[in-house]
Amino acid sequence: MTTSTAQVLPLVHPDLPATMRASVLKRQGDMAMETLPLPTLDADQVLVQVAAVGVCGSDVHYYEHGRIGDYVVDHPLILGHELSGRIAAVGSAVDSSRIGNRVAVEPQRPCRTCKQCKAGRYNLCPDVEFYATPPIDGAFAEYVTIQSDFAYDIPDSVSDEAAALIEPLSVGLWACERAEIKPGSRVLIAGAGPIGIIAAQAARAFGATEIFISDIAEDRLAFALEHGATHALHAGTDGMEGLDVDAFIDASGAPQAVRSGIKAVGPAGRVILVGLGADDVELPVSFIQNREIWLSGVFRYTNTWPLAIQLIADGKVDLDILVTGKYALAESEAALKAGKQPRQLKAVVYPGR
Repeated sequence: MTTSTAQVLPLVHPDLPATMRASVLKRQGDMAMETLPLPTLDADQVLVQVAAVGVCGSDVHYYEHGRIGDYVVDHPLILGHELSGRIAAVGSAVDSSRIGNRVAVEPQRPCRTCKQCKAGRYNLCPDVEFYATPPIDGAFAEYVTIQSDFAYDIPDSVSDEAAALIEPLSVGLWACERAEIKPGSRVLIAGAGPIGIIAAQAARAFGATEIFISDIAEDRLAFALEHGATHALHAGTDGMEGLDVDAFIDASGAPQAVRSGIKAVGPAGRVILVGLGADDVELPVSFIQNREIWLSGVFRYTNTWPLAIQLIADGKVDLDILVTGKYALAESEAALKAGKQPRQLKAVVYPGR
């Protein structure tokens, strides 16, 4: 992760290369392979040799549009924030026994001292540095650095791909926590893409007994029924109103899906907005008021990696089934375009290839 106070790598690792390969977004729609200096380490950091990187919709958006809201790619940027790897070196304050451990990386660096961090809401830290969010570089590279406590050891039973996809799983887990999903809950999820499928699996792991999922794509609905959902609804033809679910999680970002989903929520239910869509959406305010519906957005996550790792290891969540395309580092641009192909869910980039 980019930092201006880096220290040189410990001399106990003389076999590390001086440079690394990285796939760099030079400007909107322009990716290029570059050779860059190996990242240096702060005392509390580890150097991770990247094994796998999932492609996120935000990566695609930066590639296609050069910006997301106020975050603008005005300098070359390394994309990718869903990652796993192996610890190759440690800073001076980190136990050297961690070298060689396989890890899943939580790709952010909160300040740890602000009001939000001290309240445990480090995802809302105003000074957080997040991978692949300008100007912070991401993981389409052979090596990255991260604070040691944000590199989580993973068991051998968890694949590199699943470990990388703990990042989007964390979004689903955080959404389910915000929605207060518990045993016996009835849930509606809009959008049967990767986040919707993940949210369905997370809801099932939290004990939900009925999990409705809506989409306009029949193949995605069929896949969702095989991997977490109990009921599939075609967003164009099936009505949602009157379902009276305990919670609605929007993973689509579509204004109509948000409005329909809210009207499917029973009294005192919860609405969680995950999908990125229009900045402003017209909502059924009187319906929300009359039913005392609790509505919240989701911005990343906090403290989700340990639970995610346990759920994967226990077989309660299956992330490997989401991987539909595998790409070498030099093929990162093709990976960013893969989502436009039929029946594609998740592309994974392998920096070691």
